[in-house]
Amino acid sequence: MRVTFTANGRPVEADDVWEGESLLYVLRERVGLPGSKNACEQGECGSCTVYLDGVPVCSCLVAAGQVQGREVRTVEGLADPASGEVGLVQQAFIDAGAVQCGFCTPGLLVQTDALLARDPQPSDTDIREALSGNLCRCTGYEKIMDAVRLASARKAAVK
Repeated sequence: MRVTFTANGRPVEADDVWEGESLLYVLRERVGLPGSKNACEQGECGSCTVYLDGVPVCSCLVAAGQVQGREVRTVEGLADPASGEVGLVQQAFIDAGAVQCGFCTPGLLVQTDALLARDPQPSDTDIREALSGNLCRCTGYEKIMDAVRLASARKAAVK
């Protein structure tokens, strides 16, 4: 089947999609957006988190056919659309040293972006809750917490 949807503001088509194929597979292998990572394939780790119509979802659990005519925004879509430079949340993760192996990072970035969109100044408890579905084996989470706090402060300074 053919699946047509919008990815990061651009219309895309994927042909010969098997009906049980995941959105994650379509994004990485058919559309050329490899940022979202394939780790658990069970929705447990958060590495594949993307926005689907503005809501964060684990793309490994979304059947490709479910995105027909819908809007998908991946970690690549967090970059500044005009310049292509990394976005505010991405830069905060870099500056705070919250990126190590990078496998969990795309999902953490999307979840952080979603958190700050609904709560620009989250408490540490709010941050932990928002990121509770994202597993990281490298950082020990403290640098991730620092990155979210930094992104929050920078976002507040921009307004």
